[in-house]
Amino acid sequence: MSVNTDHRRRGALTFVAGDATRPVGDGARVLAHVCNDAGRWGKGFVVPVGRRWPHVRQAFLAWHHGAAAGEPPFELGQVQVVEAEAGLWVANMLGQHGVLPRDGVPPIRYDALRQALGRVAIVARDHGASVHIPRIGCGLAGGSWNVVGPMVGQTLCEAGVDVTVYDLPEARKVDGAT
Repeated sequence: MSVNTDHRRRGALTFVAGDATRPVGDGARVLAHVCNDAGRWGKGFVVPVGRRWPHVRQAFLAWHHGAAAGEPPFELGQVQVVEAEAGLWVANMLGQHGVLPRDGVPPIRYDALRQALGRVAIVARDHGASVHIPRIGCGLAGGSWNVVGPMVGQTLCEAGVDVTVYDLPEARKVDGAT
């Protein structure tokens, strides 16, 4: 018989209708989203992120150009964490190769997303933070929530991190944001 000796609590997974750029709740929060490895920031969820926190967009572009000192390499699976405001960090996760499908293969790279989510779990635990996400990788990146959802549970919730997933009301879906 196997006995579970890991007494760490499993984080909660909550779904809400709302805008992920306005994460709900008290305490420290990490807003995580998928970025592409082409260094483009112009469609999808990045648009409202960049509008709300222009310095997060500028930090991403500097990271892409190699001008961000102390950042991890700009490659799939890596994460750049930028303080957006007091108690709120944005995690730019490189989980998308390019911006368009090639030969019928969508740009999402599930292995890279899994690596990035593992890194976000460490950041969230270090900050005592909850994680807030749209349905990452399932818009322009072409991923499936049937794959990404369980991955979120395995990488974040099983690490004891509470996660809130945001779905925009239909009338608010603009600029390809999902």
